[in-house]
Amino acid sequence: MDYKFEVTVIPVSDVDRAVHFYRTLGWRFDAEFADDEGYRLVQFTPTGSPASIIFGTGVSNAEPGSAEGMHLIVDDVEAAREDLIGRGVDVSEIFHDKTGVFHHAGTAGRVAGPDAARTSYGSFASFSDPDGNGWVLQEVTTRLPGRV
Repeated sequence: MDYKFEVTVIPVSDVDRAVHFYRTLGWRFDAEFADDEGYRLVQFTPTGSPASIIFGTGVSNAEPGSAEGMHLIVDDVEAAREDLIGRGVDVSEIFHDKTGVFHHAGTAGRVAGPDAARTSYGSFASFSDPDGNGWVLQEVTTRLPGRV
């Protein structure tokens, strides 16, 4: 049985502001549904991704801005960071983790600059949407065995 991760719901306080932000990223606008009772759902898909995000009114009970650690996998973290900066996004400096494995929560354990050996999975940058939902760019150049 395949279990394909396709959508995550992120909590936002202002749907129109979130729509503007994710459009600015250049993500594909997939759908919008609303009813007369205030329910509203919006879906975007990051460029090149099979997975999407959904946000809106009445789609999550989570506190706006409480989503963390959503990873966007990129071939080149420096180019991805520059692309986002060019779109007006406030992106952290590139970093790697002091363990050389995976990053800690928040900013703990961050070491400035990309992984010295540029090992796959080892270099990161981060940014947040207007509500503070946290995204991480992770550079992956060679997949681990069994990963497509």
